[in-house]
Amino acid sequence: MNLETVMQELEALGKERTKKMYVSNGAREPVFGVATGAMKPMAKEIKKDQALAEELYATGNYDAMYFAGIIADPKSMTEADFDRWIEGAYFYMLSDNVVSVTLAETDIAQDVADKWIESGEELKMSAGWSCYCWLLGNRKDEEFSEEKLAGMLQRVKDTIHEAPERTKSAMSNFVTTVGVSYVPLHETALQTAKEIGPVEMVREGKKNSVLKSADDILKQVEKGRIGFKRKYVRC
Repeated sequence: MNLETVMQELEALGKERTKKMYVSNGAREPVFGVATGAMKPMAKEIKKDQALAEELYATGNYDAMYFAGIIADPKSMTEADFDRWIEGAYFYMLSDNVVSVTLAETDIAQDVADKWIESGEELKMSAGWSCYCWLLGNRKDEEFSEEKLAGMLQRVKDTIHEAPERTKSAMSNFVTTVGVSYVPLHETALQTAKEIGPVEMVREGKKNSVLKSADDILKQVEKGRIGFKRKYVRC
């Protein structure tokens, strides 16, 4: 498939109701409103095609950018490629659910995520913390430094209440993910979450969210899911 064919297919799959939902969450035109599940047959046919993924991401069309993440070949991407993608990620559904997910399938994931966390830019920071969530939820515990993750938990505790709004969400998810998916720091993450307490996240045009990572961890304890790992990062 080439760019023109894929764009035509995506447009045909678009639904107005889905488009409104995406727009309400921050997507901007152009956007077709394609449900992620509806993309699977086309993704199965294409498999991985980095050149096509780059063309799709460059369109600025939300659905095309999302699909680019599905068919991308992460291991062929460089740090410069990911920096370019994160610069084009104009809202959290791209930064956290496309770019960070794709990054999480590479060997450079932690190095790049660390730089984004240090950037001071809301969506880069959010993508960096989110990348760790995808990594922790998929990779073996021994692939991570316990000391480093403990330091990151402390950083969240010290800074989350003053962090940018979308970064707050990713930081809260990080604490939850450490508490659920990284067994060596389960107790530390739970204690950190309790000390952080509820975190209010302001959402433009919507009711504010209250993030409660301690409650989220305890719910997973009740379900017996501590140590949970996904088989794949990307669905």
